Amino acid sequence: MSNDDTRKEIKVLIAGAGIAGLSTAIALGRLATDTPGLHFDVQLYDKATELREIGASIALSPNGLRTLERLGVDDALADDVSYRGPAALPMIYHHWKTNEVVSADRFVDVPDRKHQTARFHRGHLHSTLLGHVPRETIHLRKAVESVVVRDDDAANGVGGGGGGGGGTVTLLFQDGTSATGDVLIGADGLRSKVRRTFVPGHTLHHTGRTWIRSTFDASLIRDIPNLPADSAHWWGPRYTFFASRLGRNMYTTVGNYDPEDLPGRRGHGEFRWDQEGDVNFFRDLYADWNPVVKALADATPHVRMYPNLAGEPLESWVFEKRVTLVGDAAHTHGGAHAAGGSLALDDAWALYLSLKHVLSSSTIDDDDDDESDKTFGSEEFERAFTLYENTRRPHTTRLVESVLATKAAAVVPSTDEELREKMNNRPNMTWLTEHDVEATFAKVLENEMGNNVVEDDDARQVERESVIFDIREATTIMGIPGSESVLDTTTESAVMVK
Repeated sequence: MSNDDTRKEIKVLIAGAGIAGLSTAIALGRLATDTPGLHFDVQLYDKATELREIGASIALSPNGLRTLERLGVDDALADDVSYRGPAALPMIYHHWKTNEVVSADRFVDVPDRKHQTARFHRGHLHSTLLGHVPRETIHLRKAVESVVVRDDDAANGVGGGGGGGGGTVTLLFQDGTSATGDVLIGADGLRSKVRRTFVPGHTLHHTGRTWIRSTFDASLIRDIPNLPADSAHWWGPRYTFFASRLGRNMYTTVGNYDPEDLPGRRGHGEFRWDQEGDVNFFRDLYADWNPVVKALADATPHVRMYPNLAGEPLESWVFEKRVTLVGDAAHTHGGAHAAGGSLALDDAWALYLSLKHVLSSSTIDDDDDDESDKTFGSEEFERAFTLYENTRRPHTTRLVESVLATKAAAVVPSTDEELREKMNNRPNMTWLTEHDVEATFAKVLENEMGNNVVEDDDARQVERESVIFDIREATTIMGIPGSESVLDTTTESAVMVK
C-alpha cells in the first residue's frame, strides 16, 4: 500500500517563523516526497502579531544563495529582489577620510553570478520565503514560554503525529495554549526560549558595539556625487560605515559605535533591539568623514538601533533526543560578517539531509506487513539531530570563537598607516562565505560509524586562496579614481592573486 492513509505521520513543531524557521519549513517539506511511507506535518509558531515586511538589510553570501537554489526558492535569486554590484566583488573597502579604495574582497569559486553575494531588504527576503510555506501552517501570537519533552517509545500510544513512538514534545505558549508534536526545531532567534529551556545558564554579552541601521527608497541618494555603484564599507580608526543598494529600489546605510566612547551623550548607551534611534546622532557620528559618507548620513531619513550581543558556543544542539536548534538560536555569533542569513539557510539544508538519511534508512517498504518496524522514535530522531549537529556545530563554533577572540584582541589603530595595514590584513573569511554544506555533510556521514566529528577542513582549502584584490586591477574594473596605490600585503594564510 502506498496511499497517504497508510503513511506514518511525523509532526514537526518549529518555534519561530523568521528566515531560519521558514527555511527549515521549506526544507523539511521536501521530506514528504523523499521518505516514502512517511507524512510530515510541519507547523510554525511565532510571537509576531502579523506577517509583514519589516527589518533592515541582509546579505546572503554564495553558500546561502546556493542553498536557496537547492530549496527551490529561485524567485529569491532574481535581480529585482536583491542587489549585486557591477564589479562582481563581495565587498570594497574605502578610507574614511579620503574615500579612496584601500582593499577589496574577491570570490574564490563562484562562477555563477546568481550565487555572488546579494543584498536584500530583510522583509523582501522573508516575504519571498513565506511564499513557499502554506499560510495555514503558520500560527501567530504564539510566544514560547517553555518546552516539555515526554519520551516513552516503549509505550503503545502514539506521538504527536503517530510516527514518533510514544514520546512527545510540547511547546507551552504565554497565552496559556500549547502545541504537541514528535520533534521541535527551535528557530526563535538570539534570545531563544527553546534554548533557554535546555541551557538556562547560557548568557548573551554586549560585544561593545551598537549598530545603527536604516533602509529607505534609493531616490533619496540619487543626487549624491561620486556615490559608489557597488556595496561599500568605509573604515575609520574606531568605527565603520556601510552603504549599499538593495533590491526593489531600496538603499541601506549602516553605522556603529561603542557607547563607552560617548559617556557624555545621555540616551546613547543602552538600547532595546530594533529600537527607534536619533537620526541626528547618527549624522553627527559621521560629520567629519569624507563628503560621500557625510552626504549619505545626511540623506538617511530615520534609523533603528541594534545593540550587538553574542554568546559562548553551545556544547550540544541536541536536547532530550527530540529537540534541536537552527539559526541564531543555535549559534549566537552576534551577526558577525553578515553571516546570519546564510548560516540559517545552511542549517535548514543540513537538517533536511540528516533527517532524510536517517528516516529513509529506518523505514520499511510500504508492502512489508510488519507495521511495528515502521514506527520509529527518539533514537532515530536523536541520530538525525546528532548527524545535523556534527555537520554544522564545528563550523559555526569556529565563527563564534573568532568573534569572541576578535573582541578580546581588538586594538584601535593609532595612525593612518596602522589603519591601512588593518584594512589590508583582514581575516580571510572565504571558509565561511563559500562553505559547502553538502560536502561537509558527506564527510560527517562517512565518519559516522567511527563517531568522529569531522573538522571543517573544506574551509582549510579555500583559506589558501587570496581574498585580497590587486587594487590596480580593481581600479581598472571599477573605474574608481584615487586608487592607484598597490597592495603589497596579504591576508594571513593567503597568497596574492594577480
